[in-house]
Amino acid sequence: MSTRVQPSWLPFPLPNPRALGAPVLILLLLAMLVLPLPAFLLDVFFTFNIAVALLVLLVSAYTVKPLSFAAFPAVLLLTTMLRLGLNVASTRAILMHGHTGTEAAGKVVESFAHFLIGGNLAVGLIVFAILTVINFVVVTKGAGRIAEVSARFALDAMPGKQMAIDADLNAGLIDEKEARRRRLEVGQEADFFGSMDGASKFVRGDAIAAMMILVINILGGLAIGLIQHNLPLERALSNYVLLAVGDALVAQIPSLVISLAAGLIVSRVGDEDDIGGQVGKQLFAMPNALGLTGGVLALLGIIPGMPHVAFLMLAGACGWAAWWLSKQQKAQVAEQALADQPVVATPSNEASWEDVVPVDLLGLEVGYRLISMIERNEASDLLTRIKGVRKKFANEVGFLPPAVHIKDNLELKPNGYRVTLKGAVVGEGEVFPDRFLAINPGHAMLQLPGPATQDPAYGLPATWIDEPGRDEAQMAGYTVVDAPTVIATHLNHLMGVHASKLLGRAEVQQLLDHLSKYAGKLAEEVVPKQVALPVLQKVLQNLLDEQVHIRDLRTIVESLAEHAGRTQDAGDLTREVRVALAPAIVDLIYGPVQDLEVIAFDPNLENLLAQALAPGAAGALEPGVADLVVKATSEAAGRQEQSGVPACLLVPDRIRVPVARLLKKGAPRLRVLGHAEIPDTHSIRIGRIIGEAA
Repeated sequence: MSTRVQPSWLPFPLPNPRALGAPVLILLLLAMLVLPLPAFLLDVFFTFNIAVALLVLLVSAYTVKPLSFAAFPAVLLLTTMLRLGLNVASTRAILMHGHTGTEAAGKVVESFAHFLIGGNLAVGLIVFAILTVINFVVVTKGAGRIAEVSARFALDAMPGKQMAIDADLNAGLIDEKEARRRRLEVGQEADFFGSMDGASKFVRGDAIAAMMILVINILGGLAIGLIQHNLPLERALSNYVLLAVGDALVAQIPSLVISLAAGLIVSRVGDEDDIGGQVGKQLFAMPNALGLTGGVLALLGIIPGMPHVAFLMLAGACGWAAWWLSKQQKAQVAEQALADQPVVATPSNEASWEDVVPVDLLGLEVGYRLISMIERNEASDLLTRIKGVRKKFANEVGFLPPAVHIKDNLELKPNGYRVTLKGAVVGEGEVFPDRFLAINPGHAMLQLPGPATQDPAYGLPATWIDEPGRDEAQMAGYTVVDAPTVIATHLNHLMGVHASKLLGRAEVQQLLDHLSKYAGKLAEEVVPKQVALPVLQKVLQNLLDEQVHIRDLRTIVESLAEHAGRTQDAGDLTREVRVALAPAIVDLIYGPVQDLEVIAFDPNLENLLAQALAPGAAGALEPGVADLVVKATSEAAGRQEQSGVPACLLVPDRIRVPVARLLKKGAPRLRVLGHAEIPDTHSIRIGRIIGEAA
């Protein structure tokens, strides 16, 4: 790789050669507008104009998605100005030297005038008019309309697309880097179609300018030839009109090519293949259509008076193509059936350990209509999303969960699925692969057509909608996700709820092996010398049960080492570990806030609970009192969340664990903290008191 060397005598740095392309081209365009050009340079620039138009057309045809050619609006402006600059330069040459002959504007203009129209002025004018109508009325108008509608829909769909990106990010399907890339792509897409909407006016103005320049060249040339140079009328017509028509054609043909490129760019649908690939796959992929086409052509070919050779030749080509495609498709079906055929093992009457099938720790069973979502030969999106869920779980919770074993279950509903944990069902739902789930986050008011349901992960109201209603639902405020995302989100939620059950002895050992890579001495001295592996596992499971991540394994093990000499009880050690993790726990609940608004019990109620629930207490809490406490706490937590503050209950350390267990089912979103778990850097403000009236 070569490196540009900066000469020592230059007082300024050398610019990048690529960066000089556009400024130099613009300066050349301005020069063509004011400076006369010799015929040779006109030939060079006309040839360059044709080459650029062909290059732009071919790049547009091979472009997979519009944003791959995001510079097209700027290219459209530059090519339009190049043609207009050449028109001005050639007009100057025609009017100044047209009396000398048809070579006044160069060989390219002369060749277009003689070769394309045979030197016939009437034919030239008619051909130019037809090309202008095709460019102005058909191609440019259609491309401009598509760009206008695309720009409008791209802008309207931006909020919904942003919400979909946020939903994928929250579900762990993508990381922050991918989310930023998608957001940037959404903004660039809206900017591109907006620019194309305006850039299409360049081509329309170019077509109008070409007609006006043709009229000016004809009238001005005749006036100059007849008056200034005293040419006969026949020679003046032969020179000036022929040059004007040739100049118009040599500019209008590249303009038509550029307009066609613009139409190809804005009319693309899909981003998996280029134009040629899409046409080949979709237009020539049905043997029945090709066969019927060949039959109709054959019938037309035997009609008396028809060109039999042309019709019958094309009919034969279509028939052969239909036969060949049908043969290929049958071979593919047979090959796929052979690949899917199960291998039949030789039956044996003897039992063996192979007959003992271990229970899947984490499983996903699907109905037969969802099997296509997990087939690897179809690049399953569901498998990719499940991998993302496992990665997100590992990053947030702190250990790598077991692999998800996916299999079909014909006993389920055709569109049903269920999640199993150690063979037991922990969640189930129903999805439709050909539809999208529009989830109402709480503020969407538009009623959507389709079956009403609930989001299986969080119980939010939702509706299954078809593909055409996706953009409308997103603009109305719904979060729209596809079927694989629904399953992956539900799986992610269930894994978080049952995280402690996913942490087995093997996972704990893997955690210790990972800890030994960056804190080898600590792992070696504490486990199992001071704390047994089962005790460590129970402490970690207790933390996960209370929604505390175990990413900071170093702090956890250090806290265990500090208190292991005093007790080996997992509950007591968990309490000490929570105190050590207090800053992280508070940050997880409140975020970067120093003033913590909490819920508290009335002192009288707190004393009553301490007498009944504290370790070693002789009394017991009456069922009626327990129900009243759970109900009042749940209502207070709901009001706390409605005011935008996390629902967190602050209680004495000695009753934190029994109170958390008591309120777990009645107020599952409530977090219970002990006084010792509030860091010294934070202050407490009591927002609501439970039992104050009593």
